[in-house]
Formats: sequence, structure tokens, C-alpha cells
Amino acid sequence: MPHIPAVSRRLVLGGALATGALAAGVGGAQASPVAQGGAVPAALPKRRPGQKSMIDVPYAAHRTVRVGVIGLGNRGSGMAEGWSVVPGCTVTAVCDIRADRAKRTADRLVATGKPRPAEYGGSDESFAQMLKRDDIDLVYIATPWEFHYRQGKAAMSAGKHVIVELPIATELDELWDLVDTSERTRRHLMLAENCSYGRNELAMLKMAHEGLFGDITNGHGGYLHDLRELLFSDTYYTDSWRRLWHTRSTASFYAMHGLAPIAAAMDINRGDRMTVLRATATEPRGLADYRERFVPRSHPSWRETYVNGDLVTCLIDTAKGRVIRAEHDVSSPRPYSRINTLAGSRGIFEDYAGVMATDGGRIYVEPDHGGHSWRAADAYRKEFDHWLWKKIGDDAANNGGHGGMDYVLQWRTVQLMRAG
Repeated sequence: MPHIPAVSRRLVLGGALATGALAAGVGGAQASPVAQGGAVPAALPKRRPGQKSMIDVPYAAHRTVRVGVIGLGNRGSGMAEGWSVVPGCTVTAVCDIRADRAKRTADRLVATGKPRPAEYGGSDESFAQMLKRDDIDLVYIATPWEFHYRQGKAAMSAGKHVIVELPIATELDELWDLVDTSERTRRHLMLAENCSYGRNELAMLKMAHEGLFGDITNGHGGYLHDLRELLFSDTYYTDSWRRLWHTRSTASFYAMHGLAPIAAAMDINRGDRMTVLRATATEPRGLADYRERFVPRSHPSWRETYVNGDLVTCLIDTAKGRVIRAEHDVSSPRPYSRINTLAGSRGIFEDYAGVMATDGGRIYVEPDHGGHSWRAADAYRKEFDHWLWKKIGDDAANNGGHGGMDYVLQWRTVQLMRAG
């Protein structure tokens, strides 16, 4: 695939991140300055002398990939078990601010016949002690969002590669600092975007790269997930960390689930790049309405004011004239969807299409179809099934969450590190 010059690589980060709300909030306003016709200037830091990009830099080959896990709540504990069953991988250390979670995760690994990992916990600085170990090659981070930047930077500075749940950071200067830290330490920093490894998403990627849709013109993805009950739960998100983000800023907190597969199909940073982002949001209504109907007045959430719009929409232009629409809504009653739509000059694929949907989504491509009628995409998914799913689909179904895509993400990461 074609390489992007260094200046373009940094321009795409500046353009995409500095002009909207994908990673950082846009304050209390209901639309970004770009959406209102203005422009947010992007400061593009210069590389230090001798500093080079980490794009396409291979790993040193590892016989066994040794993983340390930071964050053992709902997500991290499950992923710790996932890492442990990937061939050529072992979990050597686990860490959580709550020491009982580290013990619980270690006990579960032992119960499945795995070696007991070292346990760290008891404070929000316990991770720093874990990072001193010399038997960790890859650090996986699944803590609340506000900790990702500091923990990711510390792990790279300690000589570890890092894979972190989204978002990687929440402030623009933090994102630039992580880029620089990765380049300076020569350690990879990866987003654990499991949705890029879904079976439909990877089939769509293969269809796009083999020209089924002609010239790609636009994509539409999102994270539409009714989380209201979980957001107000006293146990699901520790200290209500996720709900509290809705009191801090107007932002598309979780856009990457729908955006990343579209970006991959468009070869973003591999031939195309994002140039402009416009963001807008509805008024915040969903969380307050849910609280009014279902949450007792004694609950601490009644002291909160929600500012994030229920639906946050980002429109992104690319250098090749494409448009991506990325949406985020976790505050409204609606069926789950990542939308996952890709269109071009010869056809369109759409996932999550409601009553018309099958396991493979729906499709309309020329010259196969006509009459303005959607067709089930199952046959196309079978024809364009990605080699990863052909190779490890059964293992993924038996070992991974979210339909197996968690395992595919973990398996590919480990095998890349083993191959070098």
C-alpha cells in the first residue's frame, strides 16, 4: 500500500482531532465551531530531530508475548482471559485499583489451567509498580478513559508496547504527546478497536479492496447503544465514571466503533487521509428523562447536570473527496447498531438493517442487482470472508466476546508480535 509522507500523517491527526469531538470535547456548546461555519486552528507539533514515524515499523520477534493487564472491571477481566488463550501468549501480571479484582482475575486464570499472574492493586498508582517488571512485552489498558493517557505513556516509557481501549486519550495535547512518546521510545501504541475485526466488517473491507463497490465515495458508522440502565447502575461502572463524562463536555465519546472499519476500507493513512471534521449535537434529553422516570430522588445522580447531546454527529472529509458520517448515541431508546455502511460508484453494503437484515447484512451492487431492491449479503460475505475468520473463526466463536471479534483482535496482535 502507498505510504503517506510524514507531514501528511501529522496533518491527518491534527485535522481530525483538532477540529471536532472525536477524541476531545467541544466544551458546553451544542455544535463545534466548524459546524457553525468557523474553523478550529490545528497546532501541528514538529518532530524532534531524528524522530521518525512508527507506521510500518515491525516488532522485534517474540517467541511468547507476555501481557500485563491494567484495569480489571467488566471489560478488562474478560479480555485478560482472552489474552491467556491466544496461542503464543501468556498473562504475566494483572493490576486494578481494587486489589480484590486482581486476585479474582488471577484465580480465574489459574482455574483454567494458566500460570498465576503477579497481582498489583490497592491504589491508582499500583500500575507503576507493575510496569517495573521485565517480563511484560505488551500492556493492555482497560481503565476508565481519564487514566488512558497517563498509563499508556508510562507503559511506553517503561519499554512496553501498548494496546489501549478507546479513547486513547481525551485531550488534544495528550494525543500529540502519545504520538511523540511512541516515536521517541520506538514502542507501538495501538487502539484496541475490536469492531474492526468483526466478520461483517472484515468482509466489507475485502469487498472494498477488491473493487466490488467501485470507487468508494462515502461511509456511515456509529455507536448507537442504549446504555441508560447501565449508566445509572450503582455497580456496573465503578464510581459511575462513564455517566460522569456526560456532565463534562459535548463529545462523540465512542465514535471509533463505527468509524474505524470505514476508515480501514478507505485506506485512511494508507493512501487517503482525513482533512476536515464538522461536529454537531442534539440537546441532552435522554439521561435526564430516564432519571426522572426510573431513578429515586435519593440517588447521587440527581446532583448532576448532563451536557452531552444525545446524538452527536461528525461529518469528516478526506483528501480524496470522500465523506464519512460518524454518530454516537448511548442516551436514547433504540436497538443496538454500529451502522457499518460503505458506498461507492457501483454499489453499497449496509449492516444492522433491522427486519431486512441477515447475519451478513444487506447489499446492492451493479451489475448483480436492479430494481432498487436490497438483497441479502450472505452469499457475498461467504465469498469475501476474510482469511482471519476462515483461519480462526471457530476459535473466536468459542473464546472471544462480542461474537468473536475480541479474540480475532487479540490473536492478530499476538501473531504480529511473534512474527516480527
